[in-house]
Amino acid sequence: MIRKKQLFLIFFLVFFGGITPAFSQTKTTSLKAKRQKLEKEISYTNKLLARVNKNKKNTVYELQLINNRINMRHRLIAVLKKEITSLTENITVTKLTINNLDNHLDTLRKEYANIAWYLYKNDNSYNRLIFLFSARDFNQAYQRLRYLDEISAYIRKEAKRITNLEKQKTNRLNKLKQDKIEKKTLMDNETSQLSKLEMEQHEKTRLRQKLSGQAINLRARLRQKQRESKQLEAQIRKAIAYANRKAAKSSSKSLTASEMRLSSSFYAQKGHLPWPVKNGVISQTFGIHHHPVLKNVQIKNNGVNIATAKGSVARAVFPGRVVNIVYITNTNIAVILKHGNYFTVYSGLDKVFIKNNQSVSKYQTLGVIHTNLQGKTQLHFEVWHDKILQNPAYWIRKR
Repeated sequence: MIRKKQLFLIFFLVFFGGITPAFSQTKTTSLKAKRQKLEKEISYTNKLLARVNKNKKNTVYELQLINNRINMRHRLIAVLKKEITSLTENITVTKLTINNLDNHLDTLRKEYANIAWYLYKNDNSYNRLIFLFSARDFNQAYQRLRYLDEISAYIRKEAKRITNLEKQKTNRLNKLKQDKIEKKTLMDNETSQLSKLEMEQHEKTRLRQKLSGQAINLRARLRQKQRESKQLEAQIRKAIAYANRKAAKSSSKSLTASEMRLSSSFYAQKGHLPWPVKNGVISQTFGIHHHPVLKNVQIKNNGVNIATAKGSVARAVFPGRVVNIVYITNTNIAVILKHGNYFTVYSGLDKVFIKNNQSVSKYQTLGVIHTNLQGKTQLHFEVWHDKILQNPAYWIRKR
C-alpha cells in the first residue's frame, strides 16, 4: 500500500510537475507581453504630450491624449495585478512541490540507506559464493545470480533518481527565489503606477477646468470639424457610387473576378490589417462620444483618430487603387482607396505622393500627416464595405 502511494506521488510530480509550470510560464509570458505593450504605448503617448506641451496651449487633443493615457494606465495596473496573482500562485505551487520533493527524497534516502547497508553486510565474494552454491540446481543458481545483479542495478538506479530529484529541488528553489524577487518588483511597479495615475487624474481635472473657459472657441472649432467630417463623408459616398457605376458599365457584374478575389483577400485580413501609420496610439475611437469638455454635446467619429509623431506618413493597409483624393482644406487632404468592394480612407494629410486611378501596394506611402501649430499630428482612418461604415478597430491588428 505504501509502495502504491509512493508510485502515485512520483507520477504526480513527474506528470503534473511538468505540465503546471509550462502552463504557468505561458500565462506569465502572455501577461508580460501585454504589460510591455502598454508601457510602450504610454511612453509613446508621453512623447506626444511633451511635444504638445512645448506650445503651452491647452487643447482638446491634449485632453484626449491624457484620457487615453489614463485608460492605458488603468489597464496596465490591471495586468500588473494579474501578474502578481499569477506569481503568488506559482510561489505557492513551487513551495508545495519542494515540500513533496523533500518528503519523497527523505523516503528514498531511507530506503537507499537500508538496502546499501544490507549489501554492505552481505554482498561480499564469500557470501555471494555461498548463496550461489547452496542452490538446488543450475537453474536456481542462475536465478540467484540474476537477483544479485538486479539488486546492484536497483541501487544504481535509486542513486540516480535521488540525484535527479535533488537537481529538481535545486531548480525549484532557484525558481522560487526568482519569483519572489520578480513579485516584489511588480508590486513596486504597481505602487508607482497608482501614484502616476493619481497625478494624471489631477492633471486631467486641471486641464478640463481651463478648457471649460474656452467654450465659445471650442464650439466654433467643433462646428468646423463637423462640417469637414460631413464634407468628407459626402465625398466618400460619392466616390463609392462612382466606382460602382464604373464597374457596372464595364461588366455585367458589380465586381470583376479580380475585384472579387481582392475583396475576399481583404475580408480574410480582418483583425490583421497593418496600422496606417508606423507608430501611433488611438486618440479617439469609432462611434458616438461625449465631448470631453462641452456638456451635453456628442461627437460622431466615422473612423479612428491615430495620434502620431511630427513628420509621420500615412501608408496603405492593403493593395488597392486610388479612387479619389479629396482636398477638404489645404492642410486636410483625404485619400480614398478601393479594395474590391471595400474602401479605406486616410484623412488629415497636407501632402500626397499618389494620384487618382493609381494602383498602390501594401505599406506604400500615401502622404505626410499634417502637424498643426499646437503640435497635433493625427491621422483619421476609416473602413467602408460598399456604403456601410465599419469600425476600423475590428480590422487593424491589435498592438
